[in-house]
Amino acid sequence: MTSPHPAALPSLHALPTLPTLPLERAHHDTCRAALAAMVDGAQEQVVVGENVSASGADAEVLGYQLRSKAKEMRELPEGPLFFGRLDFDGGEHAGQAYHVGRLRISEHPAAPPLVVDWRAQVSRAFYQASAHDPQGVAVRRRFGWAPGSKGESRDLTGHEDEHLSRGEDRASDILVREIERPRVGPMRDIAATIQPEQDDLVRGDLGVSVCVQGAPGTGKTAVGLHRAAYLLYTHPQRIRRGGMLILGPNRTFLSYIAEVLPALGETGVRQSTLPEEIGRHPVTGHDDARAAALKHDPRMAEVLRRALYARVSAARAEEIAIPEGAYRWRVPAGEFARIVADVRAEEPPYAVGRERVRTRAVGYVQALAERRAGPPPHAWVRKMSTAVRPYVDAVWPRVRAEEVVAELLGTEGVLAAAADGVLEDEEQRVLLWAGPPRSWKSARWSAADLVLLDEVAGLIEHPEGYGHVVVDEAQDLSPMECRAIARRVAFGSLTVLGDLAQGTTPWAARTWGALLTHLGRPDAAVVPLTTGFRVPEAVVGLANRLLRQLDVDVPEARSLRADGELRIREAGDDLCGATVAAVRDALAREGSVGVITAAADLPRVRAALDAAGVPAAGPDDLGARLTLVPASLVKGLEYDHVVAVEPAAIAEAEERGLHRLYVVLTRAVTGLEVVHGRPLPF
Repeated sequence: MTSPHPAALPSLHALPTLPTLPLERAHHDTCRAALAAMVDGAQEQVVVGENVSASGADAEVLGYQLRSKAKEMRELPEGPLFFGRLDFDGGEHAGQAYHVGRLRISEHPAAPPLVVDWRAQVSRAFYQASAHDPQGVAVRRRFGWAPGSKGESRDLTGHEDEHLSRGEDRASDILVREIERPRVGPMRDIAATIQPEQDDLVRGDLGVSVCVQGAPGTGKTAVGLHRAAYLLYTHPQRIRRGGMLILGPNRTFLSYIAEVLPALGETGVRQSTLPEEIGRHPVTGHDDARAAALKHDPRMAEVLRRALYARVSAARAEEIAIPEGAYRWRVPAGEFARIVADVRAEEPPYAVGRERVRTRAVGYVQALAERRAGPPPHAWVRKMSTAVRPYVDAVWPRVRAEEVVAELLGTEGVLAAAADGVLEDEEQRVLLWAGPPRSWKSARWSAADLVLLDEVAGLIEHPEGYGHVVVDEAQDLSPMECRAIARRVAFGSLTVLGDLAQGTTPWAARTWGALLTHLGRPDAAVVPLTTGFRVPEAVVGLANRLLRQLDVDVPEARSLRADGELRIREAGDDLCGATVAAVRDALAREGSVGVITAAADLPRVRAALDAAGVPAAGPDDLGARLTLVPASLVKGLEYDHVVAVEPAAIAEAEERGLHRLYVVLTRAVTGLEVVHGRPLPF
């Protein structure tokens, strides 16, 4: 199927054959009853499972699985149970018809499905079949539902049929209406509107990491979330065993996307931010821009490694002498030093290396004992292990990440030794704490310090990993933050989502190659999405003008939406008055309205809106009709209408302010009004 272009839509008529809608509504009633029975059955299984005679461990596992399934079924959001249908006249499904929805529904497990899951292999033809490649599909049907439907069968208002076997190849009114439907509240799933190039990414192999360079409005976030749902469906045991993590840039963004996976039938997936994942301590300290940039620099990994392993020294090895009655078991100093040096050369995690030294020292003593009197009892080995520990402490001491980082940043000599040949003298002076704390326990850790602590903690002991991690807005990650993610997916795979043009941190990536290398996936394919389905052509055109001023090599976006509106309003000396007028105009239209301004202008804009009787909610109120949000928090969000206030102020507010402005200008999915009193940066 060709991509929909509203300007070129033919006059389609949902086939009004009289029996069709009543039959489809009746089928939906049947599906609704079957789903209710599935929910009740899941709860009944919990009750029966609690009475099953089994070992304690088996009963606990069974109970957990049954309760989890019942909970998932109870928490399914209300809504239509299918959005499409496939009638096959060829291939292995010839003569069969399948309704496609967000989850599989059947009257009992062995019965044919009333609805097939959109992730099932048979459903792929719904997204990929075309007149040129029907894939055995005679008719693809799309259903139209009343906006905001809770799944009442009477809300099924129409349908469209494409006779692919006859060579029909036309755009869909229903598809376009769904894509362009006004956005109020959290992000919705796109299971009904996935495009072929998006579907290819969603159904990629679990073992393959992929990077999606997505222009604004191309659906990269939705692709990442639907890929997560697909992997959970296709590889449930492997994913649940390793776990899945969705990483977003901030809590506002995570709230915005929180309902997508549950709507697709997947609950219990961890959605977090990187600071939450690595937050060993509250952030109470602050770095200036230079210090923060240095702490995020990849050279710090080598500095930290040196600082940690400077505590290990084979030269401090002394003879081990363990008394036992009148006899002393001995490990010569030279042999002990060799053990330490050998383990150090193996480069294990710090804690593992310490344990190896202890084990090998005890093994040396145990070999002496076996030659003298045969294999010793386990109690004797434990006694030797305890006796060896003080000697191990001397050459490979226990240590906490906090001790290493606090000593490094608080002691000039320690930093100089660890950073020799890595950091310049001036850079070392920038890193040193001005007033070192008495101990690490009283240190005031900055956000960047937490990244350093995580690096050292990962050197001491590998963190628990995930089977798959989806990283959104990845272009803003620093090299050191990428390393923190890489440690958590050492044996899993990644879906990396972002747009280099929207990089706003001082360390934002200029190329994907460097960032993917820091993530441990240098060979991951970078797939560009450049076709926008949400942002109108006029808005994309303005953003592309700004894109040419940015220091990134990404293709310009294009939009399939010829509708939408762009206005430029000159404010003169009355910026707030012009903003209020623009807001009133936007509120006269359908959909959500976002007023986006530089953080410094936020208080006076809010005061003006309040005085005019149009108070705005904050960015966390996702269901609000009118929202006032600082430019720094708008990434990843979208509104039907955006009022962008004083672009020059947004561009000047930070080092990569033009990139921030690019983000602001691409949040509108219907109309954008730019209010300015100063010359426009573009």
